[in-house]
Amino acid sequence: MADLRRTPLAVPPWSMALLAMFSVQLGSALSVGLIDDVGPAGTAWLRLTMGALVFVVLVRPSVRTLRRADVPVVLALGVATGLMTLSFLAALDRIDLGTAVAIEFLGPLTVAAVRSGTRRGLALPLLALAGVVLLTEPWHGDVDPVGVGFAALGAVGWASYILLTQHVGDRFNGVDGLAFTIPVAALTAAVVGVPQAAGHLSPGILATALGLALLLPCLPFALEMLALRRMTPLAFGTLMALEPAIGALLGLVVLGQQPGPLQVLGVALVVTAGAAAQRGGLREPVTPDQDVLT
Repeated sequence: MADLRRTPLAVPPWSMALLAMFSVQLGSALSVGLIDDVGPAGTAWLRLTMGALVFVVLVRPSVRTLRRADVPVVLALGVATGLMTLSFLAALDRIDLGTAVAIEFLGPLTVAAVRSGTRRGLALPLLALAGVVLLTEPWHGDVDPVGVGFAALGAVGWASYILLTQHVGDRFNGVDGLAFTIPVAALTAAVVGVPQAAGHLSPGILATALGLALLLPCLPFALEMLALRRMTPLAFGTLMALEPAIGALLGLVVLGQQPGPLQVLGVALVVTAGAAAQRGGLREPVTPDQDVLT
């Protein structure tokens, strides 16, 4: 029987990225209830810990496959993933899902803009930033600066995650790398997540965390790693332009967070900036034996 971890998927990489986006935003929307129970850091720790257990059980990684040169990038991706998850859920505890996603999207859009090497590309993050201003409506005076700050920190984490995920995906077969990086992410989140969740754990909460972990991080992180083996950071980062719209839609459907007219326009500006930045982006898959850093 073929090893599913090493069998290349005959589906376009953009379809995997789209499915990953829906899974991420649905998992984020459904996490709001768990945040109420164990806090944002506790939710991040529980989701990542459950996700780590799933990857370890299904992938059964061998430490012998981990080369010394792989360790720094694996640790870096794990820490970036943990910080990204912590920051985003802390933002989600304070601001609407669509707004948090739009702010966080500035990270991958900036990656795309810098990689594009054109003046137009460098101007697109400014267009997206204008959209974020419309989303937050600071002139009303009720913007949550802490929530916006957490989302901005998540943007830095998301940009780092995209670049590092491609390197890890190139170094390992299939999703093997996630079996090493997600446990590191869980340990990173545990620093603040364990104290926040302590005393609030129950079988029901653990079961909920396991279900949410399948939506995020298990399914989307695996799909993103596979997609990034066949896409450039430019194409992947700008395809994520749809994520703020998906976040706003699921925020409305699942959480009842109805955006106003200016906020809808803000989402449209962010999506437009991302769509305008996307040009081509397919790359030849790199085998784990190749030197991906050259």
